[in-house]
Amino acid sequence: MRAFTEGRGPHTPDEIWLCEHPSVFTQGLAGRAEHLLHPGDIPVVATNRGGQVTYHGPGQVVAYPLIDLRRAGYFVKEYVYRLEEAVIRTLATWGVTGHRVAGAPGIYVRLDDPHAHAALAGPRPDGDPFAGLGKISALGIKVHRHCTYHGVALNVAMDLSPFFRINPCGYAGLRTVDLATIGVDVPLADVRAELAQQLLRLLAPRP
Repeated sequence: MRAFTEGRGPHTPDEIWLCEHPSVFTQGLAGRAEHLLHPGDIPVVATNRGGQVTYHGPGQVVAYPLIDLRRAGYFVKEYVYRLEEAVIRTLATWGVTGHRVAGAPGIYVRLDDPHAHAALAGPRPDGDPFAGLGKISALGIKVHRHCTYHGVALNVAMDLSPFFRINPCGYAGLRTVDLATIGVDVPLADVRAELAQQLLRLLAPRP
């Protein structure tokens, strides 16, 4: 991704890379060592994306949009919103309601009722913004010369135990879930295809 971005010019076509990683922890630029609790035999890779530590592994769809934002006609904040919206719409295909949490990029679902449409009530009195929520999608990006790389991961049907070896995205005790955990049995290929279509629609240049 870095080589592609460094080598691209004003007319290089945008691309979206879709993949499924072997087990790996990745640390963002601001990653703090204390959020890696017990990595064990899973490799830890330093990256230049934003955010803290997360886990990638089989059963997870990872999308890396390589977008020229100047040509697309929108700024980074809107780009992040569009990435999240692509995940929300993908989840909606299987009746799952995805939620945003202010100040915590990614997409979350209600653990008690992942299909509920009601808006989130907000943090509990103790200030926990993740009460009753599970994180189903992590997001971390890099923008270089107005061009994006890194991206978004959506958990489909994976071994979630490695998430207990870290503070996911820097939040101690944050529950991580996948579609299988919340009762949605769907092939990974179907989720990958749907996410790809949503990204193509939402990341298209402004008319």
